[in-house]
Amino acid sequence: MKTSLLLCAAFCVSLPELTLPGVTAEKDAAVQLLNGKDLAGWQKPTGDWTVVKNISLDATDPGKFKTSAGEGAAVNGDKGNTGHLISKEEFGDVELHIEFCLAKRSNSGVYLMGRYEVQIYDSYGVEKDQYPGIECGGIYPRWIAERNVEGHSPRLNASKPAGEWQTFDIVFRAPRFDASGKKTANARFVRVRHNGKTIHENVEVKGPTRAALFEDEKTAGPLMLQGDHGPIAFRNITIQSPRARVEGAREGGPKS
Repeated sequence: MKTSLLLCAAFCVSLPELTLPGVTAEKDAAVQLLNGKDLAGWQKPTGDWTVVKNISLDATDPGKFKTSAGEGAAVNGDKGNTGHLISKEEFGDVELHIEFCLAKRSNSGVYLMGRYEVQIYDSYGVEKDQYPGIECGGIYPRWIAERNVEGHSPRLNASKPAGEWQTFDIVFRAPRFDASGKKTANARFVRVRHNGKTIHENVEVKGPTRAALFEDEKTAGPLMLQGDHGPIAFRNITIQSPRARVEGAREGGPKS
């Protein structure tokens, strides 16, 4: 318990501020979604996800992980292909800190509200990739009329080599709805930092991105971590919500 409290306190200090009109600086206590010991904060079934101590690239095949038993991080099994991790708790406006490590040529994604993805991809040293939003830190495109649209590339490539731990610090604003349930404002990534460097600011997302858990939009939803696109590991996931209720954020509009 003491260790969890210390970790929580540390992240409360380091998370970026969510400064939006009508929102006070007060926040709920940070939630440690991944405690490094088990998968208690995540919906079952959790597939092949397991908690391990150390993670490194396999020397004979860098597209795979070598792990050791213990506590510290969650990895998506030996094959790197299993179901997604979906949080039990649901969130709207949040400040999220997440650490991840991926194998060579692997990819994954962090879905805010289960709907809006920040891409995780092996982008180290890549100058220009296939399409906007596929890069690590990209806001993944939507899928409309059988094509990718509205993807957002990061303003710079902040990726580290595969096998190294990396960080995202995300400030996210949920969509707004009036009392009748009509959407009045799109979801917005207020700021995204990748390994300490700002890669997005004030990017609106008009609807759920491709391969989202849900196709509709609501005022709250779970955090989802993609687990079926190659070896990926996560640790130190901390999420914090504004304490104040913003007009139109939760009072009106559909709930999950």
